[in-house]
Amino acid sequence: MGRFARVGALVGTLGLVASLALSGCREEGSAAEFLPGPAATGAVTPDTPPSSGPPLAVSPADGAKKRPVSVEIGAELPDGATVSEVSLTTANGKEVKGKLRTDGSSWVPSAPLKWSTTYTATVTANQPDGSVSEGTSTFTTMAKPGSMITSGLYLFDDRTYGVAMPVVAEFHPGIPKKDRAAVQKRMFVQTDPPQPGAWHWVSNGTQAFYRAPEYWKAGTKLSVRIALAGIPLSNGRFGNVDRSATAKIGSAFEMKVDNADKQMRVYEDGNLIKTLPVSLGKKKTPSSSGTLVVMEKQEATVFDTMDDPDPENRYVTDIQFAQRLTWGGEYIHAAPWSEHVQGRQNVSHGCVNVSLANARWLFERTKIGDPITIKGTERKLAAGNGWTAWDLSWSEFVKGSALPVPDGGAGPAL
Repeated sequence: MGRFARVGALVGTLGLVASLALSGCREEGSAAEFLPGPAATGAVTPDTPPSSGPPLAVSPADGAKKRPVSVEIGAELPDGATVSEVSLTTANGKEVKGKLRTDGSSWVPSAPLKWSTTYTATVTANQPDGSVSEGTSTFTTMAKPGSMITSGLYLFDDRTYGVAMPVVAEFHPGIPKKDRAAVQKRMFVQTDPPQPGAWHWVSNGTQAFYRAPEYWKAGTKLSVRIALAGIPLSNGRFGNVDRSATAKIGSAFEMKVDNADKQMRVYEDGNLIKTLPVSLGKKKTPSSSGTLVVMEKQEATVFDTMDDPDPENRYVTDIQFAQRLTWGGEYIHAAPWSEHVQGRQNVSHGCVNVSLANARWLFERTKIGDPITIKGTERKLAAGNGWTAWDLSWSEFVKGSALPVPDGGAGPAL
C-alpha cells in the first residue's frame, strides 16, 4: 500500500491546495496563475513555466513486480510540498480513476486494478519555492492468487433501511486480529448528510459493524465500498472482491418492549403510534434483552427445531409475518395460539409473539434495519448474535475498532 511521506519524516500528513487536480476526484480547483509583470509596451507577456524541482520517489517503486491489485499510490514529498496531481494509466494509456485519501496519505484507485497488468503512476507536487516536482513509476500487479477469503456486505443498492441499520461486512474465514487495521483502512463509508462513525469487529473477526454515535438521521444516504480485492493477509490469503452499495435510510420506526407489562410500544419519528400486547420467552427459553435490529422479513415460513437437544423445544410450525432479530432464531411473529395470554404471560421459545392482526400491521410498516429494544428478561443479548452494533454504548463500541477513533467518530476516509 502506497503513501505520501515527507522526506526525513516517518509519515507525512499531506495538505491539499486549491490547485488539486486528482484524476477522478470530486474536488474542484484551477491551476495556480502567474500574473505578468509590467511591460513598457503594455503588452501581456506569456506565463513563465515553473522551474523543475527534484524528482519524486513514487511507490510502488519503478520496476516493482507482483504488486497487490489493492495497491495505492504514494510518494516521498520534500518538506512543504503539496500534491497537485496523481495519474495512473495502463500500458495502452487508459486512465484509471481514483481519489486521494482525506488525510492525504495515499491515492486510492476507484476500482481494483487488474491482475498481471502493467501500470504507470505519475505524481506531481508543488514546492514552496514555486518549482514543480514530478515522479513516475511503472509497476506490474501480481497474478490472481489461489487462496482467498470470501466477503459479504449486508447492504444493497437503492434499498431503504431503518435508522439502526449498521453497515455489516462479513468475512469467511474471519480476519486475524493483526490484519484488521489494514483491512479496516480499505472499508469506506460516506454519509449524506455527513455523520461521523466507527467500525467495530466481533471477537472472531467474521463480521465488522459500522455505525454512528446515534441512530442515522432519517433520509441519510449511505455510500459504502468494501475495497478488499487483492488485499494480502498474514495467513497467506487475499481479499476476493470489492463490494459497494448506495442505500437510503427511511423514517425512524422504533419498537420498545417491556417485560414488566408485556407491551410493545411503537414509535414513528418519535411519536407513539400504537401499543400492543406481547408474549415473550418463558423462563426456560427467555427472550434476549437489548437493542436488536430487524435483519430479515418473511411473510410466511416454517420454524423447524427438530434438531434441538431438548425434546420439549422440538416442533415444526407454520409461521406468518416473521421478522428475524437474532442468528439464534428469535423473531417477531404472529402467534394466534398465544393471543389469549399476550400482555399477561410469557409462553414463547424466545420470540416476540403478537396477534395475527398486529403481526400483519407491523410487517406492513417495518424495514430491515428498524430497531427493537427489549428489557427486563432473564437473558442479555449476546454480542454478535444478530446485528448487535447498537447494543453497545458508543464508548464500548469504539473499543472494537482496529484503528484509533477520534472523539465523536471519524469522518469519511475518501
